[in-house]
Amino acid sequence: MRWVSTRGQSPAVPFIDALFAGTAPDGGLYFPDRFTPLPPATLERLKSADLTTIGTVVGTHLLAGDITEEAMAPLVRDALDFPIPLVQVTDRVWALELFHGPTLAFKDVGARTQARLLHHFTDGTPLTILVATSGDTGSAVAQAFYRVPDAHVFVLYPEGQVSDVQEAQMASLGENITAVAVRGTFDDCQHLVKQAFADDDLRAHVWLTPANSINLGRLLPQTFYYFLLANLPRPPIVSVPSGNFGDLTAGLIAKRLGLAVERFVASTNVNDVVPEFLRTGVYEPRPSVRTVANAMDVGAPSNFERMRAMYGDDLERMRQDIAGAAFDDARVVAEIGAVYKRHGYLLDPHGAIAWLGLQDQLERDPEAIGVFLATAHPAKFREVVEPAIGHRVALPSVLDEALARPRHSVPLPVSYSALVDLIRR
Repeated sequence: MRWVSTRGQSPAVPFIDALFAGTAPDGGLYFPDRFTPLPPATLERLKSADLTTIGTVVGTHLLAGDITEEAMAPLVRDALDFPIPLVQVTDRVWALELFHGPTLAFKDVGARTQARLLHHFTDGTPLTILVATSGDTGSAVAQAFYRVPDAHVFVLYPEGQVSDVQEAQMASLGENITAVAVRGTFDDCQHLVKQAFADDDLRAHVWLTPANSINLGRLLPQTFYYFLLANLPRPPIVSVPSGNFGDLTAGLIAKRLGLAVERFVASTNVNDVVPEFLRTGVYEPRPSVRTVANAMDVGAPSNFERMRAMYGDDLERMRQDIAGAAFDDARVVAEIGAVYKRHGYLLDPHGAIAWLGLQDQLERDPEAIGVFLATAHPAKFREVVEPAIGHRVALPSVLDEALARPRHSVPLPVSYSALVDLIRR
């Protein structure tokens, strides 16, 4: 397998180069030069497989020639040492609960696997991990790389725009983790990170590696859990809460590998540039708007570039596989309360958006079944969830412990020179 740039102006590279570089020299994102489906017998075997087996088989298939099953198996087993249950909520709807990892968010899957992939492929050269986050990415990456030898992590987040719990998980670790509170939006954080990776002078002095879903090491493991859907009675509609669109991109890759999916729903909040594109054919990134689903407050989603490249920028082909949906805060909060009252199932704001996007599709197709991705534990957004349901949400012990620890954040203006000074200290 070779890995090519979405912009087509850089040479194809082996996986190890794409893993450590993050972005291609032409500014594009790496993705496979081809999508080879898994053999039918393998797909059948995966229907009854556990997550470790799925991750080993799918991961080795994606990285054919770069890693063996013997090397992949312990790596996946160590990274994904928590359950990912598929919970039936109604007669037609299941929740894929991705929030049972150490930071109670789906990003644990990609971040923990990436940390182990980097360790597998590195030669001991010190790495600087640079990541922008609007919420859960930062805590997942910080936890995944905490005390990893030869790795220093800088997590950039918009000051005052992440939840109390999210900030606690990022800013209370210390040691090789530096939490950076940027006086701006998530888009400002992401722009600073992109500037760093485009800075040849900086990269000549520091081995920079990204840890958000622009990096293949974070993105590809997210394909694993989609194969847990293979045992449903028929191919489902899958609703994915979408901010930077890495999770949806991973689902589309799983479909290319042979997973039977009826279609996907790109479900988001009022930062709806992708649903708008699917509706009008016009893509207009814009400044992000703050919402109750802060991990999706993204006005210029980076992984959408990969999605367009996968479809050759063919809008009609994309529409065949993906529907768009967007919901405002009032609708999201009301639905958290309604679903809890009606079904006894507790949603976080991101899961509520995915639920809403799925309901729209199921109403149009009475024979369909559906899955929504529940990407964060509701307790991480208790300031939204508790008023919606009318009572307190119990905090898991890992969140209690994070909230009790002292926090250490470095304040940073929206200034690239200030970021460079911080990295090179």
